[in-house]
Amino acid sequence: MDFDVVIIGGGSGGYAAARTAQTLGAKVGIVDKGPLGGLCILRGCMPTKTILRSSDVMSLVKRAKEFGLRASKPIAKMDEIYARKKALVKEFADYRVEQLNSPRFELIKGKATFLNKNTIQVGKKTITSRSFVIGTGSVVAHFDIPGLSEVGYITSDEALELQTLPKSMIVLGGGAVATEFAQFFSRVGSKTTLIQRSNHIFSSSDEDLARPVENRFREEGMKVYTGTQLIKFTEQNGKKIAHFKHEGKTRKVSAEIILQALGRKPAIENLGLENAGVKTDRGTIVVNDAMQTSNPNIYAVGDCNGIYEVVHIAIQQGEIAGHNAIKGTKKQKMNYRLKSEVVFTDPQVASVGFNEKECKANNIAYKAASYPFNDHGKSMVLGETHGFVKILCNPKSGEIIGAQIVGPEAGELIHELIAVMYFRGTVQDLAQIPHYHPTLSEIITYPAEDLADEIAQG
Repeated sequence: MDFDVVIIGGGSGGYAAARTAQTLGAKVGIVDKGPLGGLCILRGCMPTKTILRSSDVMSLVKRAKEFGLRASKPIAKMDEIYARKKALVKEFADYRVEQLNSPRFELIKGKATFLNKNTIQVGKKTITSRSFVIGTGSVVAHFDIPGLSEVGYITSDEALELQTLPKSMIVLGGGAVATEFAQFFSRVGSKTTLIQRSNHIFSSSDEDLARPVENRFREEGMKVYTGTQLIKFTEQNGKKIAHFKHEGKTRKVSAEIILQALGRKPAIENLGLENAGVKTDRGTIVVNDAMQTSNPNIYAVGDCNGIYEVVHIAIQQGEIAGHNAIKGTKKQKMNYRLKSEVVFTDPQVASVGFNEKECKANNIAYKAASYPFNDHGKSMVLGETHGFVKILCNPKSGEIIGAQIVGPEAGELIHELIAVMYFRGTVQDLAQIPHYHPTLSEIITYPAEDLADEIAQG
């Protein structure tokens, strides 16, 4: 065999697998069709958070009067926002390329196709390996809605490349990508309409987490339609028109541009998985907790397995796959007890562990308590009063099994709860941990104290 393990895809999950396997003494090859850097760095986490910082600052400047200040009307310069994003992404990508070009690995540029369970074709090269780790990520999914392809649309990839601001925009979808982009464009000056099929945005989350974000969107001037059914798209006088049903009525909204953010799908087409005996289900690669596919010597990590489209989980999966590919007799397994996610809207939405919807679906007994930011001193001082903190615990022991935060700095605050849950801490523990006053983090103690009292009273 040419290699002990070949990693297909040099993104976050793939690089984690390569690094782990090499540390264990393996001869590692990395195949990447390019551009090098991975989805998170090139078209995902880092560029989106970069542009969101610009719109967050713009929002604060617009609120200057609220804090006793005066500022001239801010203007968004899309070309300058783009330039800042481009420079930062290049810096991040250059570092990843440097890592991939390390002499610890052999980097092979090109698209991989399995010929059999131990062989792939990359261009004119035939490469053999004892095992493989697939980390090819995901691509934007396309949906067959009458007229949508004909009128044309952009995806998040193209939205990140815009250097002129569209006067108006329709955003299709209600997940993290749709909501983050919708708020960005709304804040920097596009007349924005968000259309979501489910009854609330963030459809897999509890409804109460979505409402403060929807309210903030509407306060800022965005039109938000939930519980809709898209009918068709047409075009008239240079405007793209969405026709949809909402609250029993047929409505239509027009805009200069449509951002299709309805979802992504694993990038596994033309990999030749059938030649290697790798099973798929509804377009995702099927894996077990050891990250093995139906072929025990082939592993799949990150977006391509469709479990969670979250970078830190892809890295964890990659580390486990890299270990198991080399130390096959001593398998490590993924544990999703501390699964967490953050949506970087304003207010932010963060979660760890179970939410109420999941507890009910899986018949998991729980107690829950929440506390609002609009009754918390530090958030009132900051003028950031949308949202709340919610904690779920075992009704007898008080062990925390999940938590959600929608509010200021939720993405940072959730890590205290992740840390407590890591050590299987209880609401009683959380209530007793000292919290400095006045800080945002002390709000976490309020629902913890309520739950601790409720448990103590039986």
